[in-house]
Amino acid sequence: MINKKQSLTLLSAVALSISLSGCGVFDWLVYKPDVPQGNYMESQEVHKLRIEMTKEQTEYILGRPVLRDSFADDTWYYVYHFKSGRDASIIHKELVIHFIDGKISRVEGDYDLSEEFNTPLNQSKLPSINQPEDDPLNPETRPDSKPLVEEERGLNTSNIDDK
Repeated sequence: MINKKQSLTLLSAVALSISLSGCGVFDWLVYKPDVPQGNYMESQEVHKLRIEMTKEQTEYILGRPVLRDSFADDTWYYVYHFKSGRDASIIHKELVIHFIDGKISRVEGDYDLSEEFNTPLNQSKLPSINQPEDDPLNPETRPDSKPLVEEERGLNTSNIDDK
């Protein structure tokens, strides 16, 4: 049998090990917020970029860059850094846009560009809807076309104007 001194020593060793581990044992109980920093961009936004777009058009689509080159305003950096509070995983994405004479010349980074990136805006066309041109797009109608609310007839609102 374990005597009282051995059980006390074992208990104090367990307490000491838990206290030395700090909150690491109870880390799942502590709330840690997610920390997003920089420019969050959807791939749909990056797909709108086209070669020879102006700086104003680029800023309209993506927003202001996190960093503009200090020595030359011809390179813009869009950086996104996300650290999860739950599992401490990190997502880091970058998009670097290079301009020549105020127009996009090259884009590099962690985002995929659209297939039409190398087609300037003035030469591109709108996507087709796969609908014949003679068939207009009509909204769907309800099967019963009765109004949802019946109007009350016979109300006279002209008494307000008579005063």
